[in-house]
Amino acid sequence: MGTGTGVSGLWLLEGMADDGVLTTIDVEVEHQRAAKEAFAAAGVRSTRTRTISGRALDVLPRLADGAYDLVLVDGDPAEAADCADQAIRMLRTGGVLVVNEALWHDRVADPARRDEDTVAMRELGRRVRDDERLLPALLPVGGGLLTAVRR
Repeated sequence: MGTGTGVSGLWLLEGMADDGVLTTIDVEVEHQRAAKEAFAAAGVRSTRTRTISGRALDVLPRLADGAYDLVLVDGDPAEAADCADQAIRMLRTGGVLVVNEALWHDRVADPARRDEDTVAMRELGRRVRDDERLLPALLPVGGGLLTAVRR
C-alpha cells in the first residue's frame, strides 16, 4: 500500500522467489506509472507485478484471505490501522506485516505529541503489540519499521 515510484517494490522483488508476484496499490495513477517504468527499467517481467489503482481501504477487502507472504503498509497514517487490520486478514500463517514510518518522525514515543498522524501511528503500534495473532518487533531504523509475524 503506497507505491511511490516503485523503489520499495524493486527491493521487495529482489528478495522474492522468482515466481513471486508483487501486488501494489496506490490512489495516485502517476505513482503507478512511475513504478511500472522503474520495474521495466530493472528488467522485471510484467507477470511479476500487479498494480491496482484506488484507495487501499477500498481495494484491500477484495483481496484474498491468507494468501500473502508479506504486506507492507506505507501510506496515510490516518488509515494505517485499518489497512493493517486488512493486512492481517490477508497474511498466511508465518506471513509478515510491515509498517513503514512506525515512529512517525520520532514523535510516537513523545506523549506530548498529540497531532492526528502521531496519535494514529501510536495507536497502530499498540494494536499490533496487543494482537494475539501477531509476534511483533519494532526496528528503530529510518522512520521506524514495525514488523509482525502472523502466528
